[in-house]
Amino acid sequence: MATPIKEWSKLEVRAVVRFLFSKGTKPSEIHKQIAETYGEGAMSRSRVYQWCTWFGEGRTSLGDEPKSGRSKISTNEENTTRVDELIRCDRRMKIREIALKLEIPKSTVHEIVHDTLGYRKVSARWVPKMLTEDHKLQRVEISQRLLQ
Repeated sequence: MATPIKEWSKLEVRAVVRFLFSKGTKPSEIHKQIAETYGEGAMSRSRVYQWCTWFGEGRTSLGDEPKSGRSKISTNEENTTRVDELIRCDRRMKIREIALKLEIPKSTVHEIVHDTLGYRKVSARWVPKMLTEDHKLQRVEISQRLLQ
């Protein structure tokens, strides 16, 4: 048995499914060959069947179809900068207040503040989540002293 390919992309595996399907190979055999070549985690049996159905219906694209729903236009560079400026001006400002001032959804402001900017609330103030190696070492030493 050949050594499985470790580095692969979804598009590559889908192209293999399309190629084998166009040659008339059954989906179960396609899954077996993909599992042998790319490993078990490359594509599930049900996903192989689904792609074979789509290719049988005339699909030619290997990429993902555009997702429905609201696009992420609020989490952009401009809004991130504006949120950061507001927080730097008043570190006690609440997420709801920021959302009202900037007229963007509260969930978006929360994502920008916590995930993008990396702030967290400490004593009702926004502070960056930054601990240097020295800070971490000091915490460990203090904790060990307290335990003794």
